[in-house]
This record gives sequence, C-alpha cells and structure tokens, in this order.
Amino acid sequence: MDVNNPEALAELTAAFQRYEQALVTNDVAVLDELFRMAPETVRYGVNEHLYGHEEIAAFRAARPAVGLARTLTRTVITTYGRDHGTAWTEFTREGQPRTGRQSQVWVRFPEGWRVVAAHVSLAG
Repeated sequence: MDVNNPEALAELTAAFQRYEQALVTNDVAVLDELFRMAPETVRYGVNEHLYGHEEIAAFRAARPAVGLARTLTRTVITTYGRDHGTAWTEFTREGQPRTGRQSQVWVRFPEGWRVVAAHVSLAG
C-alpha cells in the first residue's frame, strides 16, 4: 500500500482546500459537486443525519449563509493508494466557544475526488 503518494496527496489536498473555500463562501454548487452523487453517500452533522446525495444537497440549500468563516487546526490529509483518502481537521468559529471536528472519506472517481462519507461534531 502506497501511503501518501505525493501526486495523490497533492490532488486530495487541493480538493479539500476547494471544499473548505466553498464551505466558508457558501458555494453550494461546488459543495454539491464534491459530495459523490449517490444514495450511498452519507453525512452526519451536529444535528442531522443525511443519507444520499439528495438529502445532503437539500441540507446545503437550506443552510444559513452567514457566520461560516472558521479557522482550521490539526488538519491531517492522508491518501491510501492513488484513489482513497481521508481528511481530518478541527475548527473554530469566531465568537463560538466550542471546537468542531470534521472527518471525510474521499474516493477518486472518473469525475475527480469526491466525499463519500463525512462527519461533523462539536466538542464539549
């Protein structure tokens, strides 16, 4: 198993950064694009459990577009082979006392790197 192949790691890091930029700017089209369009895609959030791309897209469309800026810490992106990877990070939002945690499982498909499973939680 080739862990952190430099080319795959650079590609996944760029995809994660694109996701993060879309998240803080509420670019719903890019967020929808980066989650695999399939019924098997899941996202567990702080107050929601979403199964399938349609539920995830509906959540994104209804999400408030304010207060999205955040600071990331302890980000770890790892690739396994050329087509699988994970992204883990902690985040804080200005004025929010709690630390958030985000994890994503990414897979490379013909259309590019896509999130197939994601989890968001708050500490404390």
